[in-house]
Amino acid sequence: MSKKETDRTKKKRVGKILLRILCAFLCVIVAFIGVTTVITVVGNKSNTKKANSFETVTKEDTLVPEKDGNGNWTFTTDREFKILQLTDVHIGGGWMCLDKDLMAMNAVAAMVTAEKPDLIIVTGDIAYPVPFQAGTFNNKSSAKIFAALMEKLGVYWTVGFGNHDTEAYSYYSRSKIADFYENSGFTHCLFTSGPADVDGYGNQIINIKNSDGIITQSLFILDSHAYTDGDYFGIMWKYDNIHENQVQWYKEQVEAVNAQNNALFKEKGIKTVSDVKSLMFFHIPLVEQKDAWHEYLDNGRKDTENVKWIYGDSGESGQIVYCGNHEDNLFETILELGSTKGIFVGHDHKNNFSIEYKGVRFTYGMSIDYLAYPGIYKEGAQRGCTVIEVTPDGEFDCHAENYYQDKYVSLYEKESVVL
Repeated sequence: MSKKETDRTKKKRVGKILLRILCAFLCVIVAFIGVTTVITVVGNKSNTKKANSFETVTKEDTLVPEKDGNGNWTFTTDREFKILQLTDVHIGGGWMCLDKDLMAMNAVAAMVTAEKPDLIIVTGDIAYPVPFQAGTFNNKSSAKIFAALMEKLGVYWTVGFGNHDTEAYSYYSRSKIADFYENSGFTHCLFTSGPADVDGYGNQIINIKNSDGIITQSLFILDSHAYTDGDYFGIMWKYDNIHENQVQWYKEQVEAVNAQNNALFKEKGIKTVSDVKSLMFFHIPLVEQKDAWHEYLDNGRKDTENVKWIYGDSGESGQIVYCGNHEDNLFETILELGSTKGIFVGHDHKNNFSIEYKGVRFTYGMSIDYLAYPGIYKEGAQRGCTVIEVTPDGEFDCHAENYYQDKYVSLYEKESVVL
């Protein structure tokens, strides 16, 4: 055999070996995808079944909301109205986090069952479809599990989207997830996609009125969007702001509610003209919340003319408050209108402070997260809920509640954590 033929034979052998290696590699990938898909499907079915294993919350004087003439959900009551803020639940919905997803459900169910709120508002990040932590791109799986849990608990609820609910690489867009919450026939979900000509999904107003028909409190839920300035995957922490047409919508709604109330006062012969009080809920903090906290810190953790500390602290490193990347006109409009006295956000899982700034109270909700922050499932000081109590005259107060209290009795065993 000539040298040329020998070389040709060697090349063929090498080619066959490389082809076999490639085929074996592809087989391993296919097998891995197949196995993890099966684990995910079976695991999510199991977690959905467990979501339905929790008891329905019983409450003697349950309030049932109705839609008003403007399509807004409205609760009617002459008693105190109780809101439970949950935030950053971070259900992954994939094979890598099935145990942590159950922990999150267990915590939510225990706190809702004990607090028995009239309404639950989730300020973003129900889902966490980050593949290297959750093992999936499917953000709808998380939404399905959470919705199953909430419907079984039987308490009215709604959602303001966070940045992780619909990542750029997620299977389902914001419009698709909004459609899921709004149009799946859930009995207790009050989510509405909001006006089509306003940016974002889930911009809505929920009103509380008394038996005379007077609105005593309006609850605004806004979409604070996700990322900006080309940071499509959120790796540079460049977060979006409330958009200008959302601010304009908010202003129009406040003015409309004020006009509705004052027309009713006139009809009843009441001469008092009053602006309706309101609260606001969204995910990503405003820059003014950062300004307030830094002013407090710079003054040696003492109140200033603008700032009054109420409770809590910051646990985030770096910027401490990861607010929107740009200025917006929302806070200025809030001050101009004088209606909104409290703003509730999430996003920064280890921040839990409540601080008043120029007469408006900024409050971080206690987070649920077992998944997003590395090792956070072992920590417990930041995990819990925020209880908001609205009085019949429209005043409000709120306080943070840690999950690891005896009053929160969980169906499944609570994990051991460092407090």
